[in-house]
Amino acid sequence: MSLRINDTAPDFEQDSTAGKIKFHDYLGDSWGILFSHPKDFTPVCTTELGYMARLKPEFDKRNTKILGLSVDPVGNHEKWAKDIEETQGSKVNYPLIGDSDLRVAKAYDMLPAAAGNTSEGRTPADNATVRSVFIIGPDKKVKAMLTYPMSTGRNFDEVLRLLDSCQLTAKHTVATPVNWKPGEDVIIPPSVSDEQAKTKFPGGWKALKPYLRIVPQPK
Repeated sequence: MSLRINDTAPDFEQDSTAGKIKFHDYLGDSWGILFSHPKDFTPVCTTELGYMARLKPEFDKRNTKILGLSVDPVGNHEKWAKDIEETQGSKVNYPLIGDSDLRVAKAYDMLPAAAGNTSEGRTPADNATVRSVFIIGPDKKVKAMLTYPMSTGRNFDEVLRLLDSCQLTAKHTVATPVNWKPGEDVIIPPSVSDEQAKTKFPGGWKALKPYLRIVPQPK
């Protein structure tokens, strides 16, 4: 069964480098970023994990908890974390979840049910689809999903921008246009009539077309 935006994010209880984590309980009232990796000691993922450690204060400001996941046991994660700190100059400062039984990868539709029940003997190529980012709201619903090939490092600055958009649009009845950045103008969605918009946006808006109404970002 495919996982889609607005579905409830599958809950799970797995060991991690920070101890056992029950996902929904761990998130609590926070937003969450779950980002996955096909195998420990893979080069592109090593750079990603280090960058996320440096970016963590920005996620903290946004009431967002970061969780990494790799299809390997936690003991391997702890060894990998030393390599990450050595090569990237940043200590991993968020939990890395172990998924040696592939339960999380399959629950999040990153591996098929026929993938088996162990990471033992599997290669990064076998797990190539385990290269995803999930943004999850405090309501435990999936707000956004991104999947990358193994050869392309993820742009976590873009993930941060996407999170800003998800949080803004969850709070206000607006949408964000192409290449939007916080503080820039936003769009009044077609689901909001002009009469409703007069109440929501008393300062008015610029209508490029009846369906394309531009308004300053709400505070």
